[in-house]
Amino acid sequence: MQRDYAYYTKVFDNVSKPFAFVDLDLLDENIERIIAQAGAKNIRIATKSVRSTTLLKRIIHKSPLFCGLMCFSPQEAIYLVKQGMDDIVMGYPVWEPSALSGLAELIRQGKSITLMVDSIQHIEHIEQIAERHGVRFPVCLDMDMSMDVPGLHFGVWRSPIHTVADARPVVERILSSSGVSMDGVMGYEAQIAGVGDHYPNMAAKNVLVRKLKQRSVKQIAEKRQALVAMIEEAAGMPLRFVNGGGTGSLHTTTLEHAVTEVTVGSGFFSPGLFDNYKNFRYQPAAGYAVEIVRKPGENLYTCLGGGYTGSGAAGKDKLPKPYLPEGAALTSLEGAGEVQTPVFYKGDEHLELGDPIFFRHAKAGELCERFNQLYGVSKGKIREQISTYRGDGQCFL
Repeated sequence: MQRDYAYYTKVFDNVSKPFAFVDLDLLDENIERIIAQAGAKNIRIATKSVRSTTLLKRIIHKSPLFCGLMCFSPQEAIYLVKQGMDDIVMGYPVWEPSALSGLAELIRQGKSITLMVDSIQHIEHIEQIAERHGVRFPVCLDMDMSMDVPGLHFGVWRSPIHTVADARPVVERILSSSGVSMDGVMGYEAQIAGVGDHYPNMAAKNVLVRKLKQRSVKQIAEKRQALVAMIEEAAGMPLRFVNGGGTGSLHTTTLEHAVTEVTVGSGFFSPGLFDNYKNFRYQPAAGYAVEIVRKPGENLYTCLGGGYTGSGAAGKDKLPKPYLPEGAALTSLEGAGEVQTPVFYKGDEHLELGDPIFFRHAKAGELCERFNQLYGVSKGKIREQISTYRGDGQCFL
């Protein structure tokens, strides 16, 4: 079934704008592709890229390969446990004592929650909360996977642990502690997973990025294997999990023998940024629509609102993408705005005041911060209204 402008305008003919939607057929197709790409590896869902308990549960139930969640805030983790979910790894260190106390109480109740650490200071702080609540926190050691080349830090600034030598004193501190236990290791290869290498009209940059990625992939595999070997030798037992990757690096991370699970989030919705990768392509499963309220000039259509930009370093790639009708484009001087978004369109569709323009957000879950619900579409009809975190009255970070 073709997903064109006529298809979606018919589906949403009587729906007030603005609205957001998820195409459940395309979502299911993306889920199946991700399962196939993961091979024998378990898949941990990055909740920040979904931000809907209904959709998280839908994904989890699709395959036993979905082993748990990676959360981005402790409040979110606590909320999701209350919604019946378990096996949660915190993607970032938790420092706030009240938040750690909340997680400690869930561990006391038998829930599986693993904290992220990258320093002895983290361990010492967590131990104080553990002693107070009479629990032992499982922890995951986060190793930096970026690559430095002359004049460039290729990656993101995460963990201060860059080498196995850096990790050793932290590992020894964990293994000697009565307040924490070694549960797993993680390394997020952001320079592979989060950097596009197939941008239009940027051939030279694309080639450079691909070469850097190829070099980095080999280095990452060696670092991760060495870290796992050191920890398992020191602990005298295997780790429960070795986590790596993201949607953009599934094709390389899944090849690593040391990795037991991969993290996936954005691939389920496949937002605009994921159009700029050479080695994979998923279906555009989520989007939003805003209403044309002005026609200020020939082939110009001004929509009310719509300026939902993606986080990160500011750039054109963080702007939402006009999706349908095909050929619609933002204007170079205004872009997407808080109160209005002018769109240039010179195509076959006859657009009038009140008609929708469909957009795709640059990133995945951030779309859900703008809407209380997503309309779930399947086979040409709205099948359900799916609540987002915001619709549930939740706001994390």
